[in-house]
Amino acid sequence: MIEFVTSSRLFNLHTNHTTYQFLIDPNGFLLHTYYGRRCSGESFGHLLRQADRGFSPNPREVDRDRTFSLDTQPQEFPSVGVGDFRAPVLEVENADGSCAADLRYVSHTIRPGKYGLDGLPAFYGDEKEADTLEVVLRDPWTGLEATLYYGVFPQLDLITRAVSFRNGGDQPVALTRAMSACLELGRMELDLITFDGSHTGERHPCRQRVRPGLQQISSIRGITSHQHNNFVVLCQPDAGEKHGLCYGMALVYSGNFEANVEQDQFENVRLTMGISPWHFRFLLAPGETFTAPEVAMTYSHYGLEAMSQTFHRAIRHNLCRGWWKTRRRPVLLNTWEAAYFDFDQQKLLEIASSAAETGVELLVLDDGWFGERNDDYEGLGDWFVNPKKLPDGLTFLAEQVNALGMDFGIWIEPEMVSEKSRLYQEHPDWALQIPGRPSTRGRSQLVLDFSREEVWRGVYAQIKKVLESANIAYVKWDMNRSLTDVWSAALPPERQGELYHRYVLGVYAMLEQMISDFPKLLVEGCCGGGGRFDCGMLYYTPQIWASDNTDAMDRLLLQYGTSFCYPTSAVGSHVSAVPNEQTGRSTPLHTRAIVAMSGTFGYELDPRGLSQPERKQMRAQIEDFKRYYHLLQEGDYARLTDPFRNREFTAWQHTARDRSEALVSVVTTMARSNAPFCTVYPRGLDPDALYQVEGGGSFRGDTLMYGGIPLPQGGGDYQSWQFHLKKI
Repeated sequence: MIEFVTSSRLFNLHTNHTTYQFLIDPNGFLLHTYYGRRCSGESFGHLLRQADRGFSPNPREVDRDRTFSLDTQPQEFPSVGVGDFRAPVLEVENADGSCAADLRYVSHTIRPGKYGLDGLPAFYGDEKEADTLEVVLRDPWTGLEATLYYGVFPQLDLITRAVSFRNGGDQPVALTRAMSACLELGRMELDLITFDGSHTGERHPCRQRVRPGLQQISSIRGITSHQHNNFVVLCQPDAGEKHGLCYGMALVYSGNFEANVEQDQFENVRLTMGISPWHFRFLLAPGETFTAPEVAMTYSHYGLEAMSQTFHRAIRHNLCRGWWKTRRRPVLLNTWEAAYFDFDQQKLLEIASSAAETGVELLVLDDGWFGERNDDYEGLGDWFVNPKKLPDGLTFLAEQVNALGMDFGIWIEPEMVSEKSRLYQEHPDWALQIPGRPSTRGRSQLVLDFSREEVWRGVYAQIKKVLESANIAYVKWDMNRSLTDVWSAALPPERQGELYHRYVLGVYAMLEQMISDFPKLLVEGCCGGGGRFDCGMLYYTPQIWASDNTDAMDRLLLQYGTSFCYPTSAVGSHVSAVPNEQTGRSTPLHTRAIVAMSGTFGYELDPRGLSQPERKQMRAQIEDFKRYYHLLQEGDYARLTDPFRNREFTAWQHTARDRSEALVSVVTTMARSNAPFCTVYPRGLDPDALYQVEGGGSFRGDTLMYGGIPLPQGGGDYQSWQFHLKKI
């Protein structure tokens, strides 16, 4: 619910359990007053205190009153050049060379339903699910207008924010920083949690105290990056899974980003998030507009678990779209680790036949099926079947796979091109390259200029023919390098700073075209694993390959970090062969499956090489996944242990919303001689109900939660169990 109190010029954005509040001050500045537990809506404006602070300048309207300064006030949308020296969300270059932007309130609109953003992903909701507030600000000196968008989801306890800019003046204005949101939190002692890592080690939580000055995470790679995720948490230092104040903020975007946390000279905390200003300059001629991506945020007074569950529900039901939004995803087998580039038609049919016997539902043909693609030095960009490997084409192969009772899918990497390819020979100018400079290769390939519509449409025309030629039910969209040589032949020099953002818009446009043309196609996002794992991609692809690291023990770490924002249903996770390709570690097939079930579930191995007992185990795993699917993909997720601290075992839980059943998963680490007994403590059960533990006895919910479930002793390294609890 959104309300505007005319007498005090106060905005209240209420969800079921939270209130977000700001007001319009007498000079037209938007000042933030509160974000926290649901309140009556009475103004918190009495907390806006003023004092004469040295070196904090004053707007001319206040005349000789030295106590009011934008440098000390909590602002809803701070800019530069007019007296605030803290981290801004807006920087400009005006026609006269100045950088000031003085935005003042003009008007606002409240309407039912959730706003949308043209060409950009966003959470969605109808008139029963969400409301929209639009606030128009204007710089009277240049005519630059900013429309602030707020989407309020009462049932989800989620608030979204975005902003669009319009040049309403008669001179050009360049945006050099156009971030999406600012959150003022006042004087609070807080921890900052970011989710960092590297390729094959993504989204490891890093928790540190907010300190004086600026703390920042960002990406300038053209993608969200393996190194830093565009989701952050601010929480009380003693906050844990079930207690403590927490704020979570996620950017719905898949390119360069920046998140800043600043503690100012008076210990007030400000969080800003949006597109990175690095090499960003978006020129607005008179009448032109620019829209910044959306930010989603939530507040929880009941710890990190409640915050995560808010994001999980919102992403599953109000961000992911289409045919596969709520349908069970098929159990797949990907051919990469089974064959790499070395395959022919007969080999694939043998793999398919073996996979079908184990209950696999979807066979995915990975890299190497197109062009002259026998290694990663050639062929990218030539999206037509390699007749030497597949003489009867994809149509025949898909028919044979379908006859075995499985669906068929393929791997593509549309954004890239090999220099040894027909596409590059015909259109060398389609690649990102700076004239007069040698190209920088990544994975022996170049990046196509998807900021140009003719480029992505040319690539898509090839891929569309492939998708129309056979019964293809699934596509894995990969992207295997960061952007370099960022220069476009289609942009004049003064607009080259728009290229990074226009590239992302091109990716979104092609994805939108693909899912519009093939609405029942399941598209899985991938970027060398988890390099583009963000809310922006989830708007187009309901699942994303979490990491190229398929080692079960490493996956415990990265899936733990991923769970703080993203639901299990979005996490691409497979059982791979052992010894593991990335780590050389061998773990039991049972353990690999339990870990992969906290994702979309599938296999990344050659089933022909499995023993009969292993094949039988694989069939049982697939049946278990289907049996528990409603819990794994729709249940409330709880982190029962922290794998970065608990050296004995990692445990997590999926619980039905009505608490009628739960699935507790446990994986141990290295075995110890004469080890102490271990116990896992479920959460979120009905304390007064009786639960049957499958394979064990029946216990009250409070007995299980407070007394725990004893773990078996011994058995070697990397043992695992699943405890299914069913209310009697």
